[in-house]
Amino acid sequence: MENHTSIADHGLIGDLRTAALVSTDGAIDWFCCPRFDSPSVFASLLDPDGGHCRVRPVREPYTSRQFYFPGTAVLITRFTTRLGTGEVIDFLRPVPGPGAATGHRLIRMIRCVRGRIEFSVDVVPRFDYARRPHLTTVTENGVLFDSGRAALTLNAVREPGDAQLAHVHVIEGGVYGSVTLETGQMRGFTLEWNGGEPRAIRVAEIEQAFQETVGFWRDWLSRSTYRGRWREMVDRSAITLKLLTYAPTGAMVAAPTTSLPEQVGGERNWDYRYSWVRDASLSVSSLLALGFTDEAVAFARWLRDRHLRGDGRLKIMYRVDGSSDLLEESLAHWSGYRGSVPVRIGNSASDQLQLDVYGELLDTVYQADRRGAEVGHEGWKALEGLLDWLAANWDQPEEGIWETREGKADFTYGRLMSWVAFDRGIRLATAHGSPGALDSWRRERDRVHDQIWEHGWNPLKQAFVQRYGSTSLDASLLRMADVGFITPRDPSWQATLDGIENELVTDSLVYRYDPSASPDGLRGNEGTFSLCTFGYVTALARAGHPEKARLVFEKMLTYANHVGLYAEEIGPTGEQLGNFPQAFTHLGLIDAALTLDEAIG
Repeated sequence: MENHTSIADHGLIGDLRTAALVSTDGAIDWFCCPRFDSPSVFASLLDPDGGHCRVRPVREPYTSRQFYFPGTAVLITRFTTRLGTGEVIDFLRPVPGPGAATGHRLIRMIRCVRGRIEFSVDVVPRFDYARRPHLTTVTENGVLFDSGRAALTLNAVREPGDAQLAHVHVIEGGVYGSVTLETGQMRGFTLEWNGGEPRAIRVAEIEQAFQETVGFWRDWLSRSTYRGRWREMVDRSAITLKLLTYAPTGAMVAAPTTSLPEQVGGERNWDYRYSWVRDASLSVSSLLALGFTDEAVAFARWLRDRHLRGDGRLKIMYRVDGSSDLLEESLAHWSGYRGSVPVRIGNSASDQLQLDVYGELLDTVYQADRRGAEVGHEGWKALEGLLDWLAANWDQPEEGIWETREGKADFTYGRLMSWVAFDRGIRLATAHGSPGALDSWRRERDRVHDQIWEHGWNPLKQAFVQRYGSTSLDASLLRMADVGFITPRDPSWQATLDGIENELVTDSLVYRYDPSASPDGLRGNEGTFSLCTFGYVTALARAGHPEKARLVFEKMLTYANHVGLYAEEIGPTGEQLGNFPQAFTHLGLIDAALTLDEAIG
């Protein structure tokens, strides 16, 4: 299947273990199982031979529209033809909680709502990134795709009297068939991971699964305390963050995809199917601000276990099960999204030193503690150990938040978040009378503070700069006032905001930094970084420019895709670039909306 679908032409479904992308053309063209970071089964988004599962009208010219069933992660793709209108309803059954069943059940309900419509059905799995062959067996109730190590079972939705699967054709391990429906009729199929022999499923069974899934998402979303101006977009961002959560451990992935490019045709293609301490901490913090506390507790326990099993310091990222084997390799047999190679799996940045992760973690724990999710004894002992490690190690070069591959440097943002880590640790210990080396932490906190003013502030540039001794600006520093290092109305901060606007902002969209002025060890360029644009909104609102901030925010909302999702970046022509959907972007939207609501009053 040659793929011309853009990154933005997708919706996301998931079961809190893994996720799938469904295109507006009715194709599941990205799906890894049984976990986010498992090998792919459908991956035509990255290569025409990567595998797909597609349902769409046969031959007839058609138009398609896609939307979410309100308040849920159930995705509906609606097709209109000359003879009728039909829809495909896609969802994965949520499996909440560590002790719940681990089976995966992807359901595709096919329905005719008006007239008569014939759908083609293609199911073409390609196991292990299309590296492992499989055997396809068709039975009267469905199809079994067996690769030896893993299997995918297609269970047909049938009613008594339905014709058997006689018109299914098997071509190179994939099955191709069709189904014709008239007004009110519903059929479809389920895909189950290691589900055994195919079995017939009745329409009533998948209708019940639909109702249960709708109920799950609406019950979860009802816990949100947000009642502000942008409720629909905030709710969608919250659901997206929840979809990126791995329920058995509480880890949260940065995105469910790998190697969607930051520049089409370029080499900036990375695997984001892992849990970054930074991204997950900030995501959990955003959910906390909406009233969701369970996610914070689960994530804190997961991080506590990472510390207890580590060497005193945190890695910047882990697999969702907590392991740290993220060996990076390239899939040379794949052509990449629109020719963007290499296609990478694994991520060698996992061994980098990035000091800011301690600040993001401690700030999230502090926010959770203030909202009633107090730190337990074991949790505090882990935090105490991290702070002691940081006290001995913060004053050294690092790779920085953007994971540059140019070498280590003294990044101002890393120092800023080290200051945050000490500050929040001191506050937590003081509030609860917890033991800790408070005198040492206070001393290091003050040293970091003074060092940032001495070396991070450039008097000639009249701004805080990306790294000590440079003149380059960096959008990560938009958080300086937000975390309390400097007051929002301080002249030095206002001057820094002006500098960022002059050098990194284009039509309200914000670049992370200027690669030509600050080399990052990679060829090519990238789009504007959507997290930074939403961070710019927050910074402007706090600095006393709410109307300007609102204009930037409203402009940014126009770049969302048709179902309210964002990738990592926005390209020069307005296209979405990078892995999709991106947790960073959606947490930024939530924070910006909350700050704007407060600023506008």
